Amino acid sequence: MVERDLAKVDVAGSTPVSRSSLRGAPRRLRMGLRPVCFLASVFALSLVLFACGNHRSLRSVSISPSAVASSQAQFTATGIYNTSPTSVDITATTTWCIGSSNGVCDGNIAQGASVSKGLAQCLSGFSGTVIVLAGQPGPMGLPDQGFQLKPFGAAQLTCP
Repeated sequence: MVERDLAKVDVAGSTPVSRSSLRGAPRRLRMGLRPVCFLASVFALSLVLFACGNHRSLRSVSISPSAVASSQAQFTATGIYNTSPTSVDITATTTWCIGSSNGVCDGNIAQGASVSKGLAQCLSGFSGTVIVLAGQPGPMGLPDQGFQLKPFGAAQLTCP
């Protein structure tokens, strides 16, 4: 091993220190760190995969009441999850919309009623039945179409 003096550093109140480079040391250092870096990477990847594989997910949604005949109604959504607690009131946190029985929201076009946090209201002058949906939003279709809820729950609001 060859030592080469690069510089002398003088700091007030201390003894002079020599900064030097050891030829060959970086290669030995790299060789010694490879197993440590590999093991650290495997450990970190294991933690990430374990965390991703054990996440809480919404399995289904139910809405109550299932049908109401009124100009205004408060609906409640209950989410069923894969881990405890499995049954949770999600009325205030879920996505609500007026849509179709297959879980697709109506989008930008008003369809006889509106809904927010479970409170559904018939639009002035509309008479008929609309489907109130609650669930987890997925991808949006065309710009004027709504998104697909999955999973979702459905109920009916009949406007007088």
